[in-house]
Amino acid sequence: MSKIVVVTSGKGGVGKTTTSASFATGLALRGYKTVVIDFDVGLRNLDLIMGCERRVVYDLINVINDEIKLSQALIKDKQLDKLFILAASQTRDKDALKQEGVERVLEELKAMEFDYIICDSPAGIETGALMAMHFADEALVVTNPEVSSVRDSDRILGMLNSKTKRAIEGKEPIKEHLLITRYNPSRVEGGQMLSLEDIHEILRTPLIGVIPESEVVLQASNQGLPAIHMKGSEVAEAYADVVARFLGEDKPMRFIEAVKPGFFKRLFGSK
Repeated sequence: MSKIVVVTSGKGGVGKTTTSASFATGLALRGYKTVVIDFDVGLRNLDLIMGCERRVVYDLINVINDEIKLSQALIKDKQLDKLFILAASQTRDKDALKQEGVERVLEELKAMEFDYIICDSPAGIETGALMAMHFADEALVVTNPEVSSVRDSDRILGMLNSKTKRAIEGKEPIKEHLLITRYNPSRVEGGQMLSLEDIHEILRTPLIGVIPESEVVLQASNQGLPAIHMKGSEVAEAYADVVARFLGEDKPMRFIEAVKPGFFKRLFGSK
């Protein structure tokens, strides 16, 4: 049975699309047939991070408008047979997203026996974000360890509990997972970032993972690779842990403690 997962946040630039790409890739690496949909109509960044921008011929809006078949718009990932991408349109505006059309696309994807349908939401609370979350079964709420990002995520949690199909129909609520990105324990100790305890105190949402602050994310996106493919990096390992926890495995949280400098570094300092 297909499961729809929305990756969302209130604030832009927190690593939502990076997370959508790595999360979907991680599920496919585990053998699950997965599709990731870009709901950011007018901007479209998911295809860049997935390394398939030159292969985009048709997009989500083409499918919603019945201009082409869904199978024509789905792009198969070059590295993983079980991973597919459905790009957003760069030439339409967000009003082109119609609820009935989105529902029809999702039902077609379910009929194609996808295990997971990942919806990469635009930031904020406008049409694209509402459409991305409306039919979700579960949600990854992405936030940075800073006050404005956490506050905006709190608003998104409120919307997940009030404006989605499950909420409107009085069904079992969307299962929420909190993902903290760009976390730097040393900066937390220095009071420059909120701690995990601070964030939990505000959001009260189960933590599914912590992605460390790292230049690897930028390197990966510049190469057109989901960060989870950057083998040996802490970021790749952290995203793999997130996927494992999502699938019900018990994984201890990593990358949440500041690394203490060694004896010689303390003695001589760093140059």
